[in-house]
Amino acid sequence: MKVASIQKLSLIEYPGKLSAVIFIPGCNLRCQFCYVPDLVLPERVEKVKPIPEKKVFSFLKERKGFLEAVAISGGEPTIHSELPEFIKKIKRLGYLVELETNGTNFKMLKKLVEEKLIDYVATDIKHDFDFELWNEITGGVLTPQLFENIKKSINFLLEGKIDYELRTTLMKEFHKKEDIVEICKKIRKAKVYYLQNYEKTESGTVSGKEFTPFSEKEILEIIEEGKKYTNIKARPYLFK
Repeated sequence: MKVASIQKLSLIEYPGKLSAVIFIPGCNLRCQFCYVPDLVLPERVEKVKPIPEKKVFSFLKERKGFLEAVAISGGEPTIHSELPEFIKKIKRLGYLVELETNGTNFKMLKKLVEEKLIDYVATDIKHDFDFELWNEITGGVLTPQLFENIKKSINFLLEGKIDYELRTTLMKEFHKKEDIVEICKKIRKAKVYYLQNYEKTESGTVSGKEFTPFSEKEILEIIEEGKKYTNIKARPYLFK
């Protein structure tokens, strides 16, 4: 497995656990707001110097007892066929494993859950469930088949077979209050649905564009309306 980087400690990735975050390069979407272009754009992924697996697992062995969980992020981890075997090696060390996924590989997600290789899943809801809206946000590369897989993945999580979170990154260029409320109506059974605000970063975005975040007041108004339908919250770190 090609590993691009490791965040050695996260207090927010796996809820309630001290975790490391492993970033896997490569993605099948081109989300305009994505802040890790080095892990998404092929011409930049090629320049990533991978961390040897031996070094990855040496680090995880050293931190066992201090760290409790490992979050696997990207890019999109599930585009790599070797992901299940990679996770098995992590599980053998006794870690809880979180998968951050865009949901496009429903078959692999289902396999990982059914084989108890992962303990927590985080996935995005880009917009209300309309193909054209999702395709615009994801850079015009979404196919009907990938979109169907995303919807299957979200519905699978809603069945409650694994602990999970759903989340939307808010940008005024793409979202209105009514859009988020509509999402809430369609995921009434959600364990938790987080709103997170777009934030400008030094690395820029996949599209090269900047977007407009919502104000704290606007987000709280959305939550107030949305909680009539589902368990919607702001990310814990959102308001400082």
